[in-house]
Amino acid sequence: MISLLQRVSRASVKVNGESIASIGAGLVVLVGVEHNDSDTVAQRMAQRLVNYRIFGDGDGKMNLSAQDIGAEILLIPQFTLAADTTQGNRPGFSTAAEPGAAKQVFEKLSTAVRAHNVPMATGLFGADMQVALINDGPVTFHLRVAGS
Repeated sequence: MISLLQRVSRASVKVNGESIASIGAGLVVLVGVEHNDSDTVAQRMAQRLVNYRIFGDGDGKMNLSAQDIGAEILLIPQFTLAADTTQGNRPGFSTAAEPGAAKQVFEKLSTAVRAHNVPMATGLFGADMQVALINDGPVTFHLRVAGS
């Protein structure tokens, strides 16, 4: 599983022009599910997302997590993150999980994040979404948890 974390001041998601989710200060997390990702991988990624220390402490150092400061998390399913870009000028998607399996793992991730009592919202799996955000910093990190 691949997650691209962006620290934000605020963010929102629209589908067909209708707002379906929004957050204040926190994280936008774009999520790509790969072939061997499982419930265990989703649990581990959730733990990393809520505990990853990318928010400033009193000294301005990145020592605080979303859970520490009560930040919100917006999870966005994005299968293109799982693309194979190692060759040529066109991405390949053979490394991405099949849509049904990917949706199931994404839902497990959502459930696992909620279990940490972090305020969160999600985009709509399989939809054409318009994501708006104000990147704070900018601060962006790429996390990966390998499937078994």
